[in-house]
Amino acid sequence: MKIGIMGLGYVGVVSACCLAKAGHQVIGVDPEPVKVDLVNSGQSPIVEKDIPAMVEEQVQAGRLRATTDMDDEGLRLCDIYFVCVGTPSRPNGGIDLTYVRRVCEQIGYLLTNHDGAPVVVMRSTMLPGTIREVVIPTLEEHSGKQAGLDFGVCINPEFLREGTAVHDYYHPPITVIGELGPASGDVLARIYEQTPGPMVRTDIETAEMVKYADNSWHALKVGFANEIGNICKSLGVDGHKVMDIFCQDTKLNISPYYLKPGFAFGGSCLPKDLRALLYKAKTMDLSVPILASILPSNQLQVERGIQAVVDKGEKKIGILGFSFKAGTDDLRESPVVELAERLLGKGYDLRIYDRNVSIASIRGANRDYILNHIPHISRLMVPTMNEVLEHAQTIIIGNAAEEFRDLPMRLRYGQNVIDFVRICDTRSIMGVYEGICW
Repeated sequence: MKIGIMGLGYVGVVSACCLAKAGHQVIGVDPEPVKVDLVNSGQSPIVEKDIPAMVEEQVQAGRLRATTDMDDEGLRLCDIYFVCVGTPSRPNGGIDLTYVRRVCEQIGYLLTNHDGAPVVVMRSTMLPGTIREVVIPTLEEHSGKQAGLDFGVCINPEFLREGTAVHDYYHPPITVIGELGPASGDVLARIYEQTPGPMVRTDIETAEMVKYADNSWHALKVGFANEIGNICKSLGVDGHKVMDIFCQDTKLNISPYYLKPGFAFGGSCLPKDLRALLYKAKTMDLSVPILASILPSNQLQVERGIQAVVDKGEKKIGILGFSFKAGTDDLRESPVVELAERLLGKGYDLRIYDRNVSIASIRGANRDYILNHIPHISRLMVPTMNEVLEHAQTIIIGNAAEEFRDLPMRLRYGQNVIDFVRICDTRSIMGVYEGICW
């Protein structure tokens, strides 16, 4: 393909070299003459392993060149435009879209005289909504053409680490394509036909958000490891040994588990152990703001659940799933128990069902907890799910028990569901079915 790379910064240069090496004809565009002159002379404008040799090789092969001129005839023949300009922070933390707007105006100008239907691919990191609210309107205004008809639009977030960028380009953990439509995505997907690893094609807003989720997670991991390490050092424990063992658990620790948006956590371990660690840190005068923020964040999720029920405006409430996790009778620090108590205090009429939580069959500590700590709630428990469905106008799904999966199909007229766990893939339908985090 003929490819235009808009912006010869770090991502732009790496992308240009790797695309040229794959056999594409690549034109890099940048307003800085120094960068353009370096590329055209076979030299790299960035410091990165393997890139100097690749620039020299691809320029000599005639597959890579650069220009400052947006009227360059070659740009009017491109099949794809990759936008690789910066989105720096403003003083208030928001992203500065000055460069994005400017390059979209320039590409729009190119599109006015383009005979084909090229695809504009955003590699720049931008918040959800930016493409539909800024990129597409700017392209359409300055081209007089329509996105999705006269030209395609995609977002293709990059996962390049400085120092290993070339390796990361050829061995990405995942290739994400957010597409305006299948035609746009098809053109871009051809670029990555030989790239190993999974390819995910999704909607634009999801792809815009992925990079932010990734980088926030990476930042959280660094801060988490440092706080654990600081506690370890104060206790005379080797923090590296602790985290080395921690990382060997790829079933729970380094895995998809616990990374699904939903309701608050509870149970006999997580709240108790976190409080104990925070108390120990306090006794050693250690500040651990990340760890200290977990329980308040968890409580906010309980408040969010309560507000979701209040917003429905119905007084008859059913709760399906009472224990903190499906398949257990453990009610200790279950956030659904707190939700029920708070709703009772507000005057709501509740019915509760959980197959695993039955006064007649429950034994031991959990029976004691129900009878002595929440007897007022135990009286609201019913033996069948049907009794909840007959009573409630708003139904809360509190845990992921298999028997609740077909609930949205069993609703009668006027009933609605608030799902805390995403029991099924039913999309949110306002007033009928909605999730707490989706």
